[in-house]
Amino acid sequence: MKKVLVLCTGNSCRSQIAHGYLKHFAGDKAEIYSAGVETHGVNPKAIATMKEDGIDISGHTSNNVLEYQGIDFDYVITVCDNAKERCPYFPSKAEKFHYNFPDPAKASGTEEAIKREFAQVRELIKKYCLEFVKEHL
Repeated sequence: MKKVLVLCTGNSCRSQIAHGYLKHFAGDKAEIYSAGVETHGVNPKAIATMKEDGIDISGHTSNNVLEYQGIDFDYVITVCDNAKERCPYFPSKAEKFHYNFPDPAKASGTEEAIKREFAQVRELIKKYCLEFVKEHL
């Protein structure tokens, strides 16, 4: 079984959304992990936006990448430039992928505008994850 790690800055939004979709699309073809170079807790708006699409990530935890040093990943996906630049090196044969998704946690404005930004980023990540699973898993 393939092992996939999704990395972001705080493991609160983008990596959590990607974790949810990769797990959903990959089924039993892969073990999915997500982590951050820091841990900020799972963003409640990320949980809500995924719930709107029928995926429950409310049981996810925010993990630091160093917690997974002993796992031999097949793929590592960074979902923001900051994580790509700051990720500590650990020996791995993992094939690395990168896509800098906008950070919905930085959205401002009305509650409706913020909700729209989360939904837009969710759809970008969903499309990316579906293609990733089709191509690599």
